[in-house]
Amino acid sequence: MASAMPPTQAPANAEYAGDEINALVLDSGSYTTRAGFAGEDTPKSVVPTSYGSLPSGERLFGENAIHLPRPDMEIRNPYNSDGIVEDWDTAARLWEYSITSRFTGAKQTPPTRNGLNDGTGAKDENGDVEMEMEQAEDQQEQPLAEFPLLMSEAPWNPTKAREKTMEIAMEEWGVPAFFLAKTGQLAAYSQGKATALVVDVGHQNTSVTALWEGMVLRKSIFHTHLAGSWLNSQIRAMFATLSPPVPLVPHYMVQFKQPVDANTPSAATYATFSKPPTASFRQLEEDRVLKSFKESVVQAWQGPGRLDSPSTNNAINNSSAGYTNVDYAKGLPPKPFEMPDGWNSVFGIERFKVAEGLFDHRAAYPTPAQPELKGESTLPSLLSRSLQACDVETRAPLLNNVILTGAGSLIEKLPERLQSDLQTMFPNPKVRVLANSSAPERKFGSWVGGSVLGSLGTFHQMWVSRQEYSEFGAGIVEKRCK
Repeated sequence: MASAMPPTQAPANAEYAGDEINALVLDSGSYTTRAGFAGEDTPKSVVPTSYGSLPSGERLFGENAIHLPRPDMEIRNPYNSDGIVEDWDTAARLWEYSITSRFTGAKQTPPTRNGLNDGTGAKDENGDVEMEMEQAEDQQEQPLAEFPLLMSEAPWNPTKAREKTMEIAMEEWGVPAFFLAKTGQLAAYSQGKATALVVDVGHQNTSVTALWEGMVLRKSIFHTHLAGSWLNSQIRAMFATLSPPVPLVPHYMVQFKQPVDANTPSAATYATFSKPPTASFRQLEEDRVLKSFKESVVQAWQGPGRLDSPSTNNAINNSSAGYTNVDYAKGLPPKPFEMPDGWNSVFGIERFKVAEGLFDHRAAYPTPAQPELKGESTLPSLLSRSLQACDVETRAPLLNNVILTGAGSLIEKLPERLQSDLQTMFPNPKVRVLANSSAPERKFGSWVGGSVLGSLGTFHQMWVSRQEYSEFGAGIVEKRCK
């Protein structure tokens, strides 16, 4: 272990501690991987986690590479459906790419072969100068060797995966110090909270994590697949139920489009390919269209009550029998949307039904992958189970600090609906749902929390140094990164 330092003695400048620390923060999810320096407001590098795999074995990373139509390119993801890394080799390359492509740059030519040392020493048979610079070459091969690294992880990440992450950082990248923190924990820090109930709506999973005075209560961690990817499948199902069905044509298929009236067939000219792209590529491109629809059209019913419940809205005369929230929602102005090929329409009550399954399992559209939804998968059920797993005296403070984060939480009126349902479930304690009004800060909540944490001078005692890793091995991550 590193020797203890007197509390009044400041860390040396050469160490990885202190207020001037230049740490990197890496927040990898199943949809995007975010990277940046601690102390900044937003990540400077945001790259897709999905990658292109060519028959030659070459892997393509980055926004431009994976969205270019190529024959035989398969779109894959190193994470499984639970948000746990399955393909470690690809994950390590992706993480390194997200940092080096924007910050440190590609690996430099070693000093012994950069052409600047000609004539300074004896040359070998290849004309290269023979120099004692093995250490310098090692440093060039490890572009992250000068930056402490703080990484995020899923709250349910298994021990072996945590140790493997630390091995990659220490052995392959040679970082001087490392720390691993759970996404819910970091999201709470981004809001300045040490005690909170964090609801993180991601791409593959939505998780609930209770945090008490900075410590994650592991028994409170629950997650469900009702997240961004599931909402995409709900939009697909909704499109199929309309008459006529909504055509879903991705951008790369459209060569030229012309304006048309609403609900009339497209007048676009479509691209032709000698060998069409793979099904996985088309799925990726269709999901881009669905993501745009989700962000601009889909809206959650804000409550009170479910969408099919009797209306209690006093702004409208609802004295007639059977008047429900659906009837009220139908009276709201619809939202327009145009497909990449020019087909366009307006969506009224349909946009509310897409997100209703997050709160009411009976309202979800049946899909091939999920014919019937279970009630325990919904957000209210998830929050209720998480709170029931916590001690009774902690529940009121947790309900007073419910933090909503993640890109999937940007659905319009989602915070209001969550607030309404929680107040109905827990009428006595004061319920307060905190959702950052800034879309980037809510979307990158866990990264922002890591940026805050990594920039604190008082955090230096938490870093796991290379010396500690060499002495205790990867197993130290379980003791130091709780």
